[in-house]
Amino acid sequence: MGSQARGKPHAICISYPAQGHINPMLKLAKLLHQKGFHITFVNTKYNHKRLLRLQGPHSLDGLPHFRFDMIPDGLPPSDANSTQDIPSLCASLSEHELSTFRSLLLKLKSNPKTVCTMTFTVDAAEELKIPEVVFWTASACGLLGYTKYRRLVEDGFTPLKDPHFILYLSKEDLDPTYLSSEYPKTTVSWTSGRKSIRLRDFPAFIRTLDHQDIMLNYVLQEVERSSKAYAVILNTFDTSRMTSWRISPPSIPASTPSGRSNSLPTRSKTKP
Repeated sequence: MGSQARGKPHAICISYPAQGHINPMLKLAKLLHQKGFHITFVNTKYNHKRLLRLQGPHSLDGLPHFRFDMIPDGLPPSDANSTQDIPSLCASLSEHELSTFRSLLLKLKSNPKTVCTMTFTVDAAEELKIPEVVFWTASACGLLGYTKYRRLVEDGFTPLKDPHFILYLSKEDLDPTYLSSEYPKTTVSWTSGRKSIRLRDFPAFIRTLDHQDIMLNYVLQEVERSSKAYAVILNTFDTSRMTSWRISPPSIPASTPSGRSNSLPTRSKTKP
C-alpha cells in the first residue's frame, strides 16, 4: 500500500462468494471509494479467475485506491463457470476462512484506519482489533427471519419431524392437495413488529430434518457473528423496509439502511 493510500481510511470488502452477494458488496465498495476510502476488494480465487475469464485479463486492474485481492475457499480447484455448491462452500468457509482471512489482514493492516465488512470475517477482525462492519446483502426482512432461527430451534419448530412438512412448506397455499396440512400455516407470535408470521414465510433453510444441517447451522453461526460487529449495514431502502429495520433485535448492533445497492453508480470517479 503506497504512502498516499496510508492517509485514507481503508475498507477491506469481502462478500459471501456467490454472485448475488458479490454484486451488492461491489456496489458498496464503489460507494465507499467515492467517499474517499482506499478499497481492497477480496474475492475467492475461484471467483477471481472466473471474472477474469468472463471479462478479460485486465478487468480487475482496479482504479486508483481500489484494488483486488483473493483468498482460497478451501474447495478443490475448478474451472467451472457457475456458482459453487452452496452447502459445500458454507462448510469449507466455516473450516478454512478464519485462518486465510487472518493471513490477509496481517498483510493489509499496516493502515491504522482499516475496517472490514462481512460476517465470516468477524472473528479474524476481532482477534486483530480491526473494526468490523457487517454488510447483510439480503433484505432487512430476510435478516429479521434469520435472527429468529435460534428461537425456532429452541421451540422445536426446526429441524422438522416429518419429511412431508418440507414439501408442505414449499407448496403454494392455493394448491388444494396441501390445504389439509396446518403445519406450514402455523404462526409464531414472538416476532416483534409482526402480528404473525407463518413457518412457511421464514427463509427456507429451516426446511430440514437434520439438526446438523449445514445451511441451518451456517445461518445460525453468521447471525451470531453479526452481533459482535461494530455495526450492520442493510441492503434495503429506509422507506420500503422501515418496520423491519426499526425492529432489529437487540442482539444485532446499530443497523443502517444502505439504499438499494443496484441504484449505486457502476463506476467510481476519483477526485482530481
